[in-house]
Amino acid sequence: MKAYVFPGQGAQYPGMGKDLYENSPVAKELFDKANEILGFEITKIMFEGTADELKQTKVTQPAIFLHSVILSKVLGEKFTPEMVAGHSLGEFSALVAAGALSFEDGLRLVSKRAQAMQKACEAEPSTMAAIVGLDDEIVEQVCAEVDGIVVPANYNCPGQLVISGAVDAVNAACEKLKEKGAKRALVLPVGGAFHSPLMEPAREELAAAIEATAINAPGCPVYQNVDAKPHTNPTEIKANLIAQLTGAVRWTQIAINMVADGATSFTELGPGKVLQGLVAKVSHDIELCGYDKLPE
Repeated sequence: MKAYVFPGQGAQYPGMGKDLYENSPVAKELFDKANEILGFEITKIMFEGTADELKQTKVTQPAIFLHSVILSKVLGEKFTPEMVAGHSLGEFSALVAAGALSFEDGLRLVSKRAQAMQKACEAEPSTMAAIVGLDDEIVEQVCAEVDGIVVPANYNCPGQLVISGAVDAVNAACEKLKEKGAKRALVLPVGGAFHSPLMEPAREELAAAIEATAINAPGCPVYQNVDAKPHTNPTEIKANLIAQLTGAVRWTQIAINMVADGATSFTELGPGKVLQGLVAKVSHDIELCGYDKLPE
């Protein structure tokens, strides 16, 4: 079975999507439409901007979404997913690619999500840290013992988990995790504590927008971040999408479940190869490929 996966924030790079715009009429039309919907020329930042300009959350999230979704549209009849999933922001790309959300509605929600998260980040100093080389259970236990808000946020692959929360609590957890034998406990250069309780104001803001948006049954199961399970029911999809902002990204479990449910190949659509690397750590005999330029 063919699985398609869609990357999240952090995968962006200067020049992303430029070859699609210049060589595909389908891509050009969608990029131009995106500029109209967003009210600024995101294409200019994507194609000609610096890494710093691309790093602003309000730009990064729509940029990655556009790159991923437009690749799925450019593939046309060659895009034949039997299951899909996206990492964090990538879940919105997956839902549009699978037909649960329209391109326009997906872009509006992603833009709203980015702005709401940016606001939540500015309200309270917060951060994230990557923990490498420990079992998930040990990381969960240490987070539970530390004073202040710090939680497991991204279960990326076995032995790699990102924690998220208030600056002091994350720093304290990193020290304890090093004592427990973590190979690395590295604070990340991010704007705030994504996928933690500190995103509650953003969750509330986005919930209203998601509730007001039409979501249809997707053409194939969508494995969602919050529970790593396949969903096709629009009501469940909405609830999981709302819970995602303050809940953990269970990518390790998603990859394990997709393989258990029969996935034999994973194709990553969007910038970079991060998800291919993470899936490879879950299963060694899976066919992996990706497109981040115009497909041959």
